[in-house]
Amino acid sequence: MIDAIRLQTNSSVPLYKQLIRGFTEKIESNTLLREQKLPSINALSTRLDVSRDTVEKAYRELRDCNLIEAVPGKGYFVKGGCGNEKLKILLLFNKFSAHTKIIYDQFVSTLGSTTHIDLHVYNNDFVIFEKLLSSNLYDYSHYVIIPHFANRYYCAYDVINQIDKSKLVVLDKRIEAVTGNYTCIYQDFEQNIYGALSEAQALLAKYDTLKLLFPSWSHQPREIIKGFQEFCIDNNVKGKLVADIESEPIAKREAYITIKEADLVGLVKKIKESQLIVGQEIGILSYNENPLKEVLLDGISVISTDFKGIGETAARMILDNRTGFVKTPFRLIKRNSL
Repeated sequence: MIDAIRLQTNSSVPLYKQLIRGFTEKIESNTLLREQKLPSINALSTRLDVSRDTVEKAYRELRDCNLIEAVPGKGYFVKGGCGNEKLKILLLFNKFSAHTKIIYDQFVSTLGSTTHIDLHVYNNDFVIFEKLLSSNLYDYSHYVIIPHFANRYYCAYDVINQIDKSKLVVLDKRIEAVTGNYTCIYQDFEQNIYGALSEAQALLAKYDTLKLLFPSWSHQPREIIKGFQEFCIDNNVKGKLVADIESEPIAKREAYITIKEADLVGLVKKIKESQLIVGQEIGILSYNENPLKEVLLDGISVISTDFKGIGETAARMILDNRTGFVKTPFRLIKRNSL
């Protein structure tokens, strides 16, 4: 059974972590049974052709995880599976914003103080993401990921597919390229914007043009564009994608949809300079609720999802040892900006 453990010397994953992974899988699958004796450090290093330090480090971490035990004068033995052990969770967030903080706070609160949680932010950068995940691929009971990338996102999906799917939790975005039976709590970006615009249709009727501010370099889901375009086509609405609000002229009878907070700020500045009346001559619909939007310009209309619900649902599914796909609800908050 030990001989079945295969180590890849050309892998970026350290040999001791590959060894930990091999033992963990065999213990969890009951291939290695409780109280079964394991090879000594010297015997295993010879059998696998690795250094004593590699085996010693792997055994030490397996002991720390309560999977094996050392009995003085007798050797190493399997202690048991990890079903009742403390959860150890790695969070990989693309950014830490007001909204991801809501997810994080609710996730941590629901899991409780006995869970060990490590949070890393990779700033939408695939290279940073790959290094963080590859160096921790076998160290955690669960991997919770918000997968938004500014570059090489297809490569990122290949990396995510390396994770044991029973340990994978994807938040915010559903990824067809990630296969297997894993957990995903996601927004339906295409349907959300289509539904919100349909609900706001009576308010939008006074505007001739509907403009979506979507920077060409943005990591935001392209499904937002698809849903926007489908709404415009289905309802005979003149729609336009705007990559840069700074260079975009604004005029009466236009309504704008902003995704990024910086674009909302830029739009509000231009509206003030033009002295157009918000909600009458020009309209604003913004993504993601926050307290400022309740008061800015006497209230900004918002499309928002339940970020608190995302964090709670993810935690509940981990605690209940469940996998599956859960779509989070969205809501349209109508205020004076439309």
